[in-house]
Amino acid sequence: MDRGFLFADGIYEVTAVLDGRLVDSASHLARFQRSAEALAIAFPWPVDAIEAMERELIARNGMEEGTVYLQITRGVAERDFLSEPDSPTFVAFTQPKRLIDNPAADTGIKVVSLPDIRWARRDIKSVMLLAQVLAKREAAARGAQEAWMIEDGFVTEGASSTAWIVTTDGTLVTRPNSRAILPGCTRAAVEALGLAEGLRIEERAFTLTEAQSAREAMVTSASTFVLPVVMIDDRPVGDGRPGPIAAKLRGLYIAAARNSAT
Repeated sequence: MDRGFLFADGIYEVTAVLDGRLVDSASHLARFQRSAEALAIAFPWPVDAIEAMERELIARNGMEEGTVYLQITRGVAERDFLSEPDSPTFVAFTQPKRLIDNPAADTGIKVVSLPDIRWARRDIKSVMLLAQVLAKREAAARGAQEAWMIEDGFVTEGASSTAWIVTTDGTLVTRPNSRAILPGCTRAAVEALGLAEGLRIEERAFTLTEAQSAREAMVTSASTFVLPVVMIDDRPVGDGRPGPIAAKLRGLYIAAARNSAT
């Protein structure tokens, strides 16, 4: 009778682990709390207690590299749209994963474009991920590793990532935060690193056509860091190989993550 199971009435968060430490932990926990508040779901413990629990999970599992997954649902109650459980349900687990030595960083990934059929509050990291599941399955069936969602002719974001392009004049472009996209924690860190390096960055929407004619394209997420996109809908991006800006940002992010992980 958990409302997460019955209604997808819950939220989640994923944080990377490098060298046994949490990456961008403060940003992820802040977003986790914002998502809970947006759905009026009671946060089970203070943020610092949840972070301590994450570290305990990492230690108990002896995990050096991977992710920690957190989930809160409204809780258990008889099935009714207006039921109010006594307390939320909290679940957490670790998943080992190769984050640094990812072959896709050298080869790049392919993406396909699909209509964005998700709900309107994409800024909430909801467990309601059926549209993303369908997009990922369609991408895999077409030999791609990610799907870029299209709404009103513009790219919103990836099924599980933030979408970026590099224009012909070297400007890094990503869509501004709004209810249309998830405010990416890795996105924010990469943007700050890019600005510190003197890169020109624009927050604006871009079309699929612009993305296909871009110099470079890339995705960012907690579980992939920065990965170059070399093909969109069977059309090569740039020369069809990973570009230098994506490689530079990936290197900068990994170095910063290792330096600041807690």
